[in-house]
Amino acid sequence: MKTLPEKPKILLVGDSRESVEQTLSVASQSREVVVVQNPMRALALLTREQFDGVFVTAQYFREVFEIGKLLQNEQILEGMPDGVVLLESDNTITWGNVRMCEWSGRDSVVGVNFYSALGSPEILGPDFCPFHTALATGQGTSSTLRSQDNRYFQVQAAPVRELKGPARHLIVTIRDVTIEVQQQQKLAAIHQAGMELADLTPEEVFHMPIRDRIELLKSNIIHFTKDLLHFEVAEIRLLDRKTNRLEPLLAVAMDPEAATRDLYALPLGNGVTGFVAATGKSYLCEDTTEDPLFLEGARGAKSSLTVPLLLHDEVIGTFNVESMESRAFSESDLQFLEIFSRDVAAALNTLELLVAEKANTAAESVEAIHSAVALPVDEILNEAVNVMERYIGHEPEVVERLQRILRNARDIKQVIQKVGQTMSPGQAHPVAMLVEDRPLLRDRRVLVVDADGNVRSAAHGLLDRYTVTVETAHDGAEAMGMVRAMTDTPYDVIIADIRLPDMNGYELMLKLQEVVVPVPLVLMTGFGYDPGHSIVNARKIGLPAWAILYKPFRLDQLLTAVEHIIQEPGSVPPGPVPQT
Repeated sequence: MKTLPEKPKILLVGDSRESVEQTLSVASQSREVVVVQNPMRALALLTREQFDGVFVTAQYFREVFEIGKLLQNEQILEGMPDGVVLLESDNTITWGNVRMCEWSGRDSVVGVNFYSALGSPEILGPDFCPFHTALATGQGTSSTLRSQDNRYFQVQAAPVRELKGPARHLIVTIRDVTIEVQQQQKLAAIHQAGMELADLTPEEVFHMPIRDRIELLKSNIIHFTKDLLHFEVAEIRLLDRKTNRLEPLLAVAMDPEAATRDLYALPLGNGVTGFVAATGKSYLCEDTTEDPLFLEGARGAKSSLTVPLLLHDEVIGTFNVESMESRAFSESDLQFLEIFSRDVAAALNTLELLVAEKANTAAESVEAIHSAVALPVDEILNEAVNVMERYIGHEPEVVERLQRILRNARDIKQVIQKVGQTMSPGQAHPVAMLVEDRPLLRDRRVLVVDADGNVRSAAHGLLDRYTVTVETAHDGAEAMGMVRAMTDTPYDVIIADIRLPDMNGYELMLKLQEVVVPVPLVLMTGFGYDPGHSIVNARKIGLPAWAILYKPFRLDQLLTAVEHIIQEPGSVPPGPVPQT
């Protein structure tokens, strides 16, 4: 008996079965017709079922043509290093390329939920519903996913525009960004490690001898070099500027003779280390047997990586790592070691390892550091006080936060002073820096008000060495703000120029009388310059003659005036305002 052929199966992309039958002039009974009104749905059916033919009505032809162009050369999409999928609105995959199948561990991802195909990864953002957002807004979205095996994927979703109604399908590209993310994480870890290299509390630093600090830093460097950078062989040398010699600081797994050999910062005859120190350029030696510059450090080393230790773009030493394998280091390793080396250089500088036993140089360095920091910290105090003045009585939380900033900024200067005293032993100070003991000045607070930055800086230089805490202000308004902010620990002395940008010395004295009783004021002036008669008026309301300094004044005159105010706080009493 002859079997009848099965009905041909036709996929119709159109509005209705009737419109097709009218067009084809064929009764639907003669064939099986599957009608869909969405071209993307038609594509999904084509990937799952077999059809004898596809018919597209005119109104959908352009849309189907565009989709066909997108997928017409499947070889291109299959060969892409990125994954590509076509998604339905419920996140079901309609089509996916080979790369997506590889990542999912499946022969085919058609019909599988997108997130399930990648093992239900964690969505890290910035968009935590990227596919829903793309369909809802009609705009492309991006997000990052992290899989269970700690791989990272960046997904880009673009809605497919349709002739009728909102978009219901997405084209999604998936890129494996694991290496990039891990590099970023490693950079962050290196930065954190650099911050921890010399991480000590002020009390620990105060009581720790120089040698112990050196050993602590060396221990931290070795720890991070091995555990974070994964370098097993390392050497650090510091440059002695006077002799141009590269002094060994630490060596890990280096040949003892190589670790102690004499090396100088010269481009020839001193190995890769000497070349790097002389030129300030990093050097990647991929094969030591073919590199004439290389001098053996670790026995059997086949490759090396050497970078300069830079502090403010000045070479202060070298950091060298070696491997028993050829071409063991990449450009990423170079980048990581350069970043870490800058932190090492900063830590070395902080702990004064560069001048460990050179006491006079250490003392001068501490003085220079404090001079460089003092005025910038004062600027922070001034700005914080100015802002705080606007919020007092309105937003107590803001005021409290600003008060913490003030306390922290003041602590910075105190920590620098304490660290400096510990780093520079008393017997190490040069004769020029030795000062007489003046007990009355010890731990006093002084505010200096002057528009001239040189005067403010000089005040720090003159008074800081007597353990006086000096703060500065540019004008009278800033000074008043600073005084109001110091109600818990008021200034012992206020030294002000009579010629300020916003008022004269006498006017400042009157304003101070409103908040400070008595007023611990010393006025500075040039000989013969007092157009506002501020000196005369100030004298009338109680300012003593010794509380007036005529520029240029000697250091002993300044110290004497400050000590007078401290000894006789009531010498500038409040009084009636004279009529001028």
